Amino acid sequence: MKYNNDFKYDLEFGQVGEELLGAIFSNKKLEVKRDSWIYKSGNIAIEYESRGNPSGILKSLADYWVFIFSGKFNDEIILVIETNRLKNIFLKYYKMGSIKAMGDSNTSLAVLIPVSEITNYNNYV
Repeated sequence: MKYNNDFKYDLEFGQVGEELLGAIFSNKKLEVKRDSWIYKSGNIAIEYESRGNPSGILKSLADYWVFIFSGKFNDEIILVIETNRLKNIFLKYYKMGSIKAMGDSNTSLAVLIPVSEITNYNNYV
């Protein structure tokens, strides 16, 4: 984007962003995860199986997934990602074997995705 030192332009640009965010939170289905392990592992765990049945990302009807970084992050970081984009990243890491048993008695399976994979700008240009 070209630099523009015009407050009116910046205000209008920001308002478009506010409208987009409003549309996400008012007209879409959200899957919200509050994760206290992100600060320790650097990964987001995406569940896909529980007790031998598809679950999590494989059953989600959400338009967006929202991750609230808890623990030492004190709920001060929130990541929002469109579900289809997350599914594509999930599939990449599933194929790489980045799988971990977790949950009650390790009865669930999840794919571990580094936060940096989702937030790395270079992955999307």
